[in-house]
Amino acid sequence: GVGGSRQHFTGDKKQFLEDIKQALYASKIISYAQGFMLMREAAKLYNWKLNYGGIALMWRGGCIIRSVFLGNIKTAFDKNPKLTNLLLDPFFRDAVGHSQASWRKVVATAATLGVPTPAFSTALAFYDGYRSKQLPANLLQAQRDYFGAHTYELLSSPGMFIHTNWTGHGGNVSASTYQA
Repeated sequence: GVGGSRQHFTGDKKQFLEDIKQALYASKIISYAQGFMLMREAAKLYNWKLNYGGIALMWRGGCIIRSVFLGNIKTAFDKNPKLTNLLLDPFFRDAVGHSQASWRKVVATAATLGVPTPAFSTALAFYDGYRSKQLPANLLQAQRDYFGAHTYELLSSPGMFIHTNWTGHGGNVSASTYQA
């Protein structure tokens, strides 16, 4: 078979179970935030007039998606009907902030032990991407420039696209003549 981590958990199991509970709570908030973001985008695209707080209450009242904090979602949209993301509401921002250390610990521990936690890790990646002013797209741009001379824009010189000769040989910035 394919090899993997041979490490075993050696920490405080009771505390780690609490960390898992916090990671689940934060990940669940992210899933709701993403769902409402998708509904808002669909509403824009199709010119729908959706009552997001009403949707939350409808789910709470008889759908399989029952959750205690659906009432908090309604409150968030009642306070701010134009809310673009639940993470911008103080209740959800603070809840995720409170859970963040445990969430990161669970994802890191799972990765170290070779245990897949796709819901936790992708929710955390979404959260980090959403809250970050600047993302590491520069690495992607550097790779594109290295492999295909696609150029990149410097943050210090907006509108100026340059190419770096990463290997010390090759041609101009036309991908058809550049050899890495």
